[in-house]
Amino acid sequence: MPTEQTDRRIRAALDHVAAISRGGPLDRTLRVTLNFHPDRLVGGRTVIEALADEQVYRSQFETKISNGGLTAFPGGDRWRWEQRSFGGAYDDAPPELRPRYGALNHRRADVGGAVRFGSCHLRLAESVLDRTTFCFPDSALDPTGYGTAARCDLAAAADAFHARPHTDRSESSEGGLLDSYLEAHVHGPVLLDRDVEAIVLDPSFRGTEVEHAARLAHPVIEWTGGRILTVEELLRHPAFRGPEPLVLGPAIADHDQLTAREIGNAARSGAYEPQDLKKLWHLVARFGLPTEGR
Repeated sequence: MPTEQTDRRIRAALDHVAAISRGGPLDRTLRVTLNFHPDRLVGGRTVIEALADEQVYRSQFETKISNGGLTAFPGGDRWRWEQRSFGGAYDDAPPELRPRYGALNHRRADVGGAVRFGSCHLRLAESVLDRTTFCFPDSALDPTGYGTAARCDLAAAADAFHARPHTDRSESSEGGLLDSYLEAHVHGPVLLDRDVEAIVLDPSFRGTEVEHAARLAHPVIEWTGGRILTVEELLRHPAFRGPEPLVLGPAIADHDQLTAREIGNAARSGAYEPQDLKKLWHLVARFGLPTEGR
């Protein structure tokens, strides 16, 4: 449970964001999701095995892994973003007290609020809303719009951006459908037995060690519709994330198809550049079709 010192930092961060937030209260049926890749390695275990063992979801400052940028260290970009967003509340905080990042799933997508950051997600309980802050666009982009559960009018801006005409080239340089999420910052620990409604898995992990570990981690396991991308479709998008994923994808595809599972296998092998794998997942997430029912 949060200590008195933790509560002071959390209260200061929440108060800072509340003072610059606008709008009415959130719909309490909406949920924050924490998207992640369950089969990536951290400390010799997969992420999902670590969740099962520790029963806590850790921030990038603790794990030193990320599906975004790797800048979570004192003076790094993420440290500066948090300083700006939360009024310096966490400047002297140890790694375990830093916020956890996710998205408000305001479109109620089965893949969670920000699939670009992972094929699976934790769906958090309603009670977590009251210690969560929000922004749009992503905190890396110096947002001016912030919100809390009590005051949040960010959805209109996110949806307007989502509805704009997009091309592969414009999405590469300016952001696009993978970037129209409402970023969420959960202040305080995320405990699986208290704060998580369900672990929601990509169907490519059915019958695997990922599913086994997930069932040890939490009693409620659900499934997304998944994403599957053919090599043929991959090769139609050279401008989206550059040439590297178009070389990598065919090399790791299973029967000319790509899912989260093939990318995870490649990541654990250590034979491929992590940033290229991240870009390849973006292509699967953006242009792949649901796998369930195929």
